[in-house]
Amino acid sequence: MIQLKVNGVEQSFGGEPEMPLLWYLRDVLGLTGSKFGCGVGLCGACTVHVNGQAMRSCVTAMRDAAGKEVTTIEGLDKNGLHPVQRAWMEINVPQCGYCQVGQIMQAAALLNSKKKPADHEIDEAMSGNICRCGTYQRIRAAIKAAAGEMT
Repeated sequence: MIQLKVNGVEQSFGGEPEMPLLWYLRDVLGLTGSKFGCGVGLCGACTVHVNGQAMRSCVTAMRDAAGKEVTTIEGLDKNGLHPVQRAWMEINVPQCGYCQVGQIMQAAALLNSKKKPADHEIDEAMSGNICRCGTYQRIRAAIKAAAGEMT
């Protein structure tokens, strides 16, 4: 039995330990904010926090989540008003929106570790998150706005 905490709630999983964390979150717990994109950890649409670090849930096996704390977009802020989420809305970052949950989760992890990131640090941290619509300039602006609010 795999024990973990998801969005602050203790959970147990008795299924296949190799099952991707993404499937557990979406199909078992019904937390559908994290998206399936590439399935190999390259696009970032499935990004969640595991013990505070941004992780690709499509390539994280349930066995690797054992004993850890997982935060999804649904648990980032109970009202959906984390500073990164507010900045995303104020700057109108999303276009199609598919990648934005992963972008937000990656940005929140960045700002938890680096309070005032420079442009090159933002670009480096966000480089594994693909936006097919090309909203990268708005993403960077929103991260800077959120950083200003968080300090």
